[in-house]
Amino acid sequence: MVLKFYKKATKLLEKDETAVLMVVTTHDGSSPGRQGFHMLITLNDMTGTIGGGIMEHKLVELARSLLEKGPFKPFIKVQKHSTEEGHNRSGMICSGAQTIAFYYLDKKDWSWMESLPSSQGNHLQYSESGVDIFPGKVLHPQFTKQSESIWNFQMPLQLQNEVYVIGAGHVGLAVSQVLSLLDFNIHLLDNRPGLNTMEENTFAHSKKVVDYSNIEEHIPEGENVFVVIISFGYRTDKQIIRQLLGRNYHYLGMMGSKKKIETLWRELLEEGFKQEELERVVAPIGIDIKSETTHEIAISIAAQLIEWKNRGVG
Repeated sequence: MVLKFYKKATKLLEKDETAVLMVVTTHDGSSPGRQGFHMLITLNDMTGTIGGGIMEHKLVELARSLLEKGPFKPFIKVQKHSTEEGHNRSGMICSGAQTIAFYYLDKKDWSWMESLPSSQGNHLQYSESGVDIFPGKVLHPQFTKQSESIWNFQMPLQLQNEVYVIGAGHVGLAVSQVLSLLDFNIHLLDNRPGLNTMEENTFAHSKKVVDYSNIEEHIPEGENVFVVIISFGYRTDKQIIRQLLGRNYHYLGMMGSKKKIETLWRELLEEGFKQEELERVVAPIGIDIKSETTHEIAISIAAQLIEWKNRGVG
């Protein structure tokens, strides 16, 4: 997420005072650097990525050589990932291409970076004139290029992805561990005080023992909210899902066998819930990879969350 990146970038600038910012403004094909990837390089450190590999290594070296020379005007550089290319060849062979914008940053650039956390409802704009925050929401990244010296890349200041894992047992522990490697804030909820797997869970950003009878009070609605229901059993699953149906979440999924889901859905329809509400629930949760162990289940769930998170991106 761009806010998370700039939080780290600000800390690096506080130490080294000057840096080069690289932003992937567009990509094609199988390019490892995707639109919206960011990387900040100082003489002594770096954060973020523009795709990795030999290409990233070469461009980091370029950035540091530029830093040693001092301020420069923004420019864009195309990288083509094919050995058949005679010009702008990246050194990678994965096919595709990407365009990267380069910016010199120093102390005067800190002000807009530090204001990013309070800039929801605005968007970032990268152009030949520099980087700035502009009013108004942008739903998807947009890149336009008039020439090699005139371009404009706008991208949303997306909210941090928040995932609420309901159920702190062995699967909840594994899910938290896998998701901790990804771009999610993890909130763990369970109704069992003193649960050993909850106490052992050092991966969640927050942990809370709650009453499932008012679970909706602990999970805010929002297009950046993912809900993973992996509670102890059928009774608690039903108690939870009854309160969350019809609410606005980016993703709402529940673990369980197909037979269990069919039985639960039938009962909820008889209670008066609507078919379209049930159809918005991903159940059984996870991508079908024939999971058996808790970590295999966690990986299948994480893969599905990634798929949903990245829909419409790139």
